[in-house]
Amino acid sequence: MASPSPSPSHPTYISMPSDPDGKPIDNEDLLALVPIHIVTIPSQLPEEFLEPSPERKLVVGFDCEGVDLCRHGTLCIMQIAFPDAIYLVDAIQGGEMLMKACKPALESSSITKVIHDCKRDSEALYFQYGIKLHNVVDTQIAYSLIEEQEGRKRLVDDYISFVGLLADPRYCVFTINEVLNYTICTHHFGFYIYIEDWNSGVSYLEKQEVRDLLRQNPDFWTHRPLSELMVRAAADDVRFLLHIYHKMMEKLSERSLWYLAVRGALYCRCFCINDNDFADWPPLPPIPDNLIVEGNTPEEEILSVLDVPPGKMGRIIGRRGASILSVKESCNAEILMGGAKGPPDKVFIIGPVRQVRKAEAILRGRMLEMY
Repeated sequence: MASPSPSPSHPTYISMPSDPDGKPIDNEDLLALVPIHIVTIPSQLPEEFLEPSPERKLVVGFDCEGVDLCRHGTLCIMQIAFPDAIYLVDAIQGGEMLMKACKPALESSSITKVIHDCKRDSEALYFQYGIKLHNVVDTQIAYSLIEEQEGRKRLVDDYISFVGLLADPRYCVFTINEVLNYTICTHHFGFYIYIEDWNSGVSYLEKQEVRDLLRQNPDFWTHRPLSELMVRAAADDVRFLLHIYHKMMEKLSERSLWYLAVRGALYCRCFCINDNDFADWPPLPPIPDNLIVEGNTPEEEILSVLDVPPGKMGRIIGRRGASILSVKESCNAEILMGGAKGPPDKVFIIGPVRQVRKAEAILRGRMLEMY
């Protein structure tokens, strides 16, 4: 990796992916000490990120922090995790120029962005900076696909949280020696993430501390200079993503990988409503030839945005959410609403074409029903 220009840095331990050949990796390598760079100008980012190339594929961990993160909120920090460093891109200090410099990478097919629940991050990037987030691996989607592969049916609206994913030993597991090394190192540097036992996942108290601070002060992420807590909390949200990514890639079938790609693309678009039916976005991944088998070809997946007339959303939701829950249970499709962040007058449906059309028909019927 090209060395970026010097920037303020903090040490952290980052979970490294397993050796692709299955060879054992030293504890020191698995939990390697890497710097955290605070980025305020483009030259502080690696060249291979700023200038993506099809000949140079990259996989990075990715997340965003902000105030009420959506189209109307404020995107404050983008976190980008490489195997050997974490970069905190300060959108407050760097402004439009810095975010414009990141646009080619965030829209590139050559850089895979590993993220947990991309919808609101994508919405903020699109409406605040005109960035169409592309080529994501959404670990929330991947988790559901692996559960489905292994015969476990997800309950309606039962989405794995990032904290829950970190606690799953299938994706964040360490040996006893790694735990001992990690505990000593995190204690030395004052970090609050910890591993409870040798075969558990990772849990951390810092997330709750930040949530409490956000409730007291919603503008927490706008404060400058970044405090030690802010730096640690931002880095914690991406530093295990590459490790989780490699664990998940080992489990996903070819069919699930296609679903992961197409659903990630649809989730990126979900709240990014425009007037041209997403014609300016990259095309959705086609069904691979090796999955086109008579009688077992995956059905095309789509995003449908259903407009809800004024005063009708109550009929969609029903008392205590009973109406929308029954629709979700009857259709094999994801049904999402904007909620408090909006948009308040639309329902978003993602899934196989026939299931999406079924959901549309039921929802339109509900809007016509009389109390």
